[in-house]
Amino acid sequence: MQYTIVLEIAEEGGYTARCLELPAAISEGDTKEEALKNIKEAIELVLEVTEEQARVLGEIAKVDVASA
Repeated sequence: MQYTIVLEIAEEGGYTARCLELPAAISEGDTKEEALKNIKEAIELVLEVTEEQARVLGEIAKVDVASA
């Protein structure tokens, strides 16, 4: 899957990177390359946590579908 990354110059120096499709994925770096490397790691972590949360929810939630 492809993600849209917004790369901005940070006021304090360096760059801030954020993923539009995953608002929790935000990172930074001293260079563009470092910020892009770091946002890739942030995206992977957000997806990992989301997957774990979905697994846990699937274990504790039961959905019954009644037929008419």
